[in-house]
Amino acid sequence: MSYKELAKSLIDQIPDSKMYYIVSYLQGAAIPEETPNAETLASIAELENSGGTLFSGSTEELFAELMED
Repeated sequence: MSYKELAKSLIDQIPDSKMYYIVSYLQGAAIPEETPNAETLASIAELENSGGTLFSGSTEELFAELMED
């Protein structure tokens, strides 16, 4: 029996009161994984190579700093 067939048979055993959770999980699992765009991939590579800027402060301070640029 394949995993898909097993899942289909198990669904019949799940009480209706719990189906909301199962459906929500399955909807999330059915969405294909997204591939980051080139800019995001470049940013990740920069951070992995010890680049980038570390900010430690409040969200308000971060936005104030961003608005200065």
